Amino acid sequence: MGDSNVEIQDNQKQGFDLGVFVGDLAFDEDASSDEISLEGLQQELEECKNDDEVANILAKGTKLREYTKGVENNVRLVELDSIQDYIKESDNLVLLHDQIHDCDNILSQMETLLGGFQAEIGSISSEIKSLQEKSMDMGLKLKNRKAAESKLSRFVEDIIVPPRMVDIIVDGEVNDEYLRTLEILSKKLKFVEVDSMVKASKALKDVQPELERLRQKAVSKAFEFMIQKLYALRKPKTNIQILQQSVLLKYKYVVLFLKEHGKEIYAEVRAAYVDTMNKVLSAQFRAYIQALEKLQLDIATSTDLIGVETRSTGHFLRGREPIKNRSAVFALGERINILKEIDQPALIPHIAEANSQKYPYEVLFRSLHKLLMDTATSEYLFCDDFFGEDSIFYEIFTGPFAVIDEHFNAVLPNCYDAIGLMLMIRIIHQHQLIMFRRRIPCLDSYLDKVNISLWPRFKMVFDMHLNSLRSANVKTLWEDDVHPHYVMRRYAEFTASLVHLNVEYGDGQLDLNLERLRMAVDDLLVKLAKLFTKPKSQTVFLINNYDMTIAILKEAATEGGKTQLHFEELLKSNIAIYVEELLAEHFSDLIKFVKTRASEETSSNSEGPTISDVEPMVKDFASRWKAAIELMHKDVITSFSNFLCGMEILKAALTQLLLYYTRLSECVKRISGGSALNKDLVSISSILYEIKNTRGPFSSSVLFNLVETQE
Repeated sequence: MGDSNVEIQDNQKQGFDLGVFVGDLAFDEDASSDEISLEGLQQELEECKNDDEVANILAKGTKLREYTKGVENNVRLVELDSIQDYIKESDNLVLLHDQIHDCDNILSQMETLLGGFQAEIGSISSEIKSLQEKSMDMGLKLKNRKAAESKLSRFVEDIIVPPRMVDIIVDGEVNDEYLRTLEILSKKLKFVEVDSMVKASKALKDVQPELERLRQKAVSKAFEFMIQKLYALRKPKTNIQILQQSVLLKYKYVVLFLKEHGKEIYAEVRAAYVDTMNKVLSAQFRAYIQALEKLQLDIATSTDLIGVETRSTGHFLRGREPIKNRSAVFALGERINILKEIDQPALIPHIAEANSQKYPYEVLFRSLHKLLMDTATSEYLFCDDFFGEDSIFYEIFTGPFAVIDEHFNAVLPNCYDAIGLMLMIRIIHQHQLIMFRRRIPCLDSYLDKVNISLWPRFKMVFDMHLNSLRSANVKTLWEDDVHPHYVMRRYAEFTASLVHLNVEYGDGQLDLNLERLRMAVDDLLVKLAKLFTKPKSQTVFLINNYDMTIAILKEAATEGGKTQLHFEELLKSNIAIYVEELLAEHFSDLIKFVKTRASEETSSNSEGPTISDVEPMVKDFASRWKAAIELMHKDVITSFSNFLCGMEILKAALTQLLLYYTRLSECVKRISGGSALNKDLVSISSILYEIKNTRGPFSSSVLFNLVETQE
């Protein structure tokens, strides 16, 4: 290596001779011409056709061999230049070589040192791995020991009977601490009964007798305590709900302990509670019912029926009862308010009695069932919370239900108040909704039973009213008075009351019964009307009764029901009949002429009216038409009870009169020589003026209609 460097340096001093390294470069043009293959030439030409250099050579037409020589010469020159550059950097390369040699020595030493480190680290790693294995083994042993200690500690804790617990169970008072101790004792009893491994342990044989004695003592003490608390419920004037919520519920775990560890004793406590509450509630409801009975106001008897004659009902013998109470037999009146007060508190009898207040039975019925609902709700929730079972409720309430049923079975057969019965049906429905909203199902069957018993009674009383109309004695009911009959007023008030109570319920069966009642009263009213000797009186009687019935029905259902529409049609047809009868009294010749001959026209076969036919009627009308209208006005005023209805009838009569007179006037104009009667014809405007003064102010629409009729 050193000799070479010296030689290179000598050459640099003497001058650089390329011939030494390269030698003579010569190209043998035909040396390998025979070995050249043209295979793939076309493909190479295709690949090089886009090359700029190739394109330039081809464009100049340079010979390929000459160009190749030029390229080779250029390459040789570049090679010589590179060698010259290498020679110039020879000192630097020698220095770099020395540095690399030194680095190689240093790295060799480091390799030796690191090898020693690697051997030591391998030894340490094996020691760490050994320590790790020992640590895991010790951790597992510790975990197992802790698990064993935990189970053993829990076992000892669950099975041991501390002296303090024994003292509390045996000698302690029943309080919060006693209840907590009962819970601990219950857990220990369950522990030794459930776990099979515990049953096989020797420790249990030592502890079990003590646990059994504690259980018996706890059960005995719990029984005595609960019986003492239950007997407190029997004390007079005890507020049961407050005692249940503030005292009994506080000790409900005592009952749970008996239920789990003393089933026979629990059954005795349960039976004692059922017996106590059954007697207490039965006595309370019986006392409440007796107090309510003193407040009852009798509304109806078996003779208070729609079609019964007033004189036969004995109303005059009931002088002590106010007349307004007798009207409640058929009219709903303020009794409807009971449905608006459905959720009000129950009546307090002694306060009402002190104020000398009396109430229809439906008020007492609502109050009794309101008390029943509140009591049942409270008792049902308490039984579910205290005993953990709701079936006990039905055992307790067999007594109260029996007391209420006894009272209801005594009252219902003597109830002839159909309005009151329907109110009670609606009250029961509202009470069912209240219990549904409370989500308390305990009274479902009872309320259904009451509802089922009310409907047949209502149907029976309703049929009594219906039969009273069908079998009514027309001669004894008839009065020589065209004003509304009291039977029809009873019917209207009775029907309006039931319609009002059915508005929100849409009971189809009730609608059918009302239709039957309407047909019966229609038949009776027509029979009563026929007893009047004058047809006009018959019509006035019917109009007055129909008008009164419609007015009362409108108060119950303003939208108009089927019954109301029926009577409106009857009223309309009878008003038309009355108008004709009224006009016939004063203008019979005019009406007869207009209906028979006014429309006849002269022909070759028949002769129309002549001036001699119409002249008497024209002059007669002109002489007394004002007086006739005044008489008609007085007749209407005295015949009809409803002033507004009378005015409507008078308006219809005068309108019809104008129609008749207009046709007469037209007939006169068509008769030959009829103009001679113009002086006797009364102008329509004069009639309208007189009508206005006689009847009172007509509305503009009425006058307009009358003028149109004349035209």
